[in-house]
Amino acid sequence: MSNEINKRKAEHIELCLTDQVTGVGITSGLESVRLIHNALPEINFDQISLQTNFLGQPIATPFLISSMTGGTEQAAEINRHLATAAEQRGWVFALGSTRALIENKSYRESFKIRQYAPTIPIIANLGAVQLNYGFTAEKCQQILDITGANVFVLHLNSIQEVIQSNGDTNFHQLLTKLELLCQQLDVPVGVKEVGWGIDGDTAYRLSQVGIQFIDVAGAGGTSWSQVEKLRSHDPIRRVAAEAFVDWGNSTLECLLDVKKRVENKPIIASGGMKTGVDAAKVIALGASHVGFARSILKEAITSEEAVLSVMATRELELKMAMFGIGVETIEQLKQTSRVRLI
Repeated sequence: MSNEINKRKAEHIELCLTDQVTGVGITSGLESVRLIHNALPEINFDQISLQTNFLGQPIATPFLISSMTGGTEQAAEINRHLATAAEQRGWVFALGSTRALIENKSYRESFKIRQYAPTIPIIANLGAVQLNYGFTAEKCQQILDITGANVFVLHLNSIQEVIQSNGDTNFHQLLTKLELLCQQLDVPVGVKEVGWGIDGDTAYRLSQVGIQFIDVAGAGGTSWSQVEKLRSHDPIRRVAAEAFVDWGNSTLECLLDVKKRVENKPIIASGGMKTGVDAAKVIALGASHVGFARSILKEAITSEEAVLSVMATRELELKMAMFGIGVETIEQLKQTSRVRLI
């Protein structure tokens, strides 16, 4: 099983780099959002600050590297580049699924990135469904100990698991197990989707059992039904997967819905995020942080310097958008009235 996981992770990386894995006919929804330009901002661009905090920990930016990979030799290099750059720029870093870490000791090095990122928040990641397949709080704690992560997130990927060969599809009574895990772990526990979105009702139910943050991970970016379709050798699953090419809730509708239903919990907006202007839009609409994944994967494979360059670009774009509407801080951006749905 562990060799199968490692092979799958390597194929995921390759497909996300070379094939059409975005959804078709659905977008993040951010083309329907406009920031209202302020011709006289009356602030000093050089005084604009991106500083904020993540679950109480000060951090230099509201940006997050969303969960991508781990468990292969190539992933070790990718994660090293990402972690080193995230430490330099002050981005939160979320690891890819750490299941392989427990099931194959030989690939643990790809997840041991705390040495490259000693101060930033690091989020360990596991499929929530694994709580129905033998993953206990003790195993989750082992993941935290090995990675040095100080936050834990569980991802929801029901459609992906069905299309995936030998996928784990028993999602029965996971909410109860999530509640117990929140009680047993001493670090903040969050939940994320993988690209089909978390709606307000689901987010509310999660918040009621102790989940401390929600990453909506809406449709508009990578579609994991498309990824698994391209991997599959089962002709029935390949055809069925194609029916889900436009499946999911857009990032915009997820953000607005979750914001209405859940109070005082950080909301991460990810799924189809491309620029710092996108980031400004979702923060103005209620997100506390903004996640980028596949849009920086090519740079992560290339070098640390390439990752640093794209990070600096996203930060400059966000600062320019803030200058364009006349706000100096992330808190002011969260409270701006200069945002419209069209």
